[in-house]
Amino acid sequence: MNRYPTVSHTFIRREILGIEAEGHAVTRFSIRAAPGDLPDAADRSERERTQVVLDQPLPTLLAAAIGAAVRTPGRTWRAWRTTRPMTPRTPRGFVARFAYLIEACWLAKAMRSGAVTHLHAHFGTNPAAVARLVHLLSGIPYSFTVHGPDEFDEPRQIDLAGKVADAAFTVAISDYGRSQICRWAALPDWERVVVVRCGVDIASIAAGGPEHKKRDFCCVARLAPQKGLPVLIETVALLRDRGVVATVAVIGDGPMRADLEAEIARRGLGDQIELLGSQDGGVVLSTLREAKALLLPSFAEGLPVVIMESLAVATPVVTTAIAGIPELVDASCGWTVAPGSAEALATAMVAALDASPERRAAMGAEGRARVARDHDARANAALMVRHITGAAA
Repeated sequence: MNRYPTVSHTFIRREILGIEAEGHAVTRFSIRAAPGDLPDAADRSERERTQVVLDQPLPTLLAAAIGAAVRTPGRTWRAWRTTRPMTPRTPRGFVARFAYLIEACWLAKAMRSGAVTHLHAHFGTNPAAVARLVHLLSGIPYSFTVHGPDEFDEPRQIDLAGKVADAAFTVAISDYGRSQICRWAALPDWERVVVVRCGVDIASIAAGGPEHKKRDFCCVARLAPQKGLPVLIETVALLRDRGVVATVAVIGDGPMRADLEAEIARRGLGDQIELLGSQDGGVVLSTLREAKALLLPSFAEGLPVVIMESLAVATPVVTTAIAGIPELVDASCGWTVAPGSAEALATAMVAALDASPERRAAMGAEGRARVARDHDARANAALMVRHITGAAA
């Protein structure tokens, strides 16, 4: 992974634990160090078990690269050439080429020392780039999971097709995601693009009930442009002007926090929209249980795990009909709207508020059943294991 663990990547932790539950040993590697302020104790435990590539002393990293060039010059030269289509043709891209190769040389050495037989990367950006180079340097097979939307923004610039071609298999987290990978992959590689959905530990999550609905909406999202949070603020103001006072608790942090705080203050919505910052998994689930609906007005997504968490606690969802979201959310368990439309979002929010407790409970029950069927982390980890062992065979 690029940075592991983080508060937004708990689904990776669940996948790792599920693979270990299948009887396999998993070694964790992160290119960069995890944040120091992880609120979840389980993430803090994972941090202690994760080796960080860029925490290695520079002489150690350079020695691994020199050693690879001396021992296997042909493989090292091929790996170096492969860095070019995965990086932009700019000075910064040239530096990234060296960084990827040096990271891969150390990682290949560490994997050989640890008797690792397969390397899996999460995200098709720089983690997959480094994993691909490790494969070229060591011969150890690799695979990677494409989450989106970043991989689909500039697929040529990251050489998504080349990564798919060299991988033992490539994972999409939804049917939509698989279709986008196939758009760029060569036709013979399509059969090695598989779907393994992200998941939650459904067995350990208790559903909520009508008596728990103490707030209107909960939004769990990184405070970043792709999440569409300014539309959420615009919509709450629009509803207030129409006499509908809706309250929203927002969990998450990110680069837009100051801008969002300023916009909330400008519109006088401080008593309706509360920014709670990053919270641990228990607080997220309890806040979702207390809400009448999850609110997620995203512009770009893969398939958000928070939707699975919301449905797992039997809380219906108000969200946008983009990417893989319609594969999980429809009128039976939520309300989907066009992205970017405050009017459409307002209509859906009013529908959620006006729905009877019995109706919302029925929608939540249907959503929980769907998550149990398609997004159980343990079952999907077992599917990942089958793909890995199948590739080895």
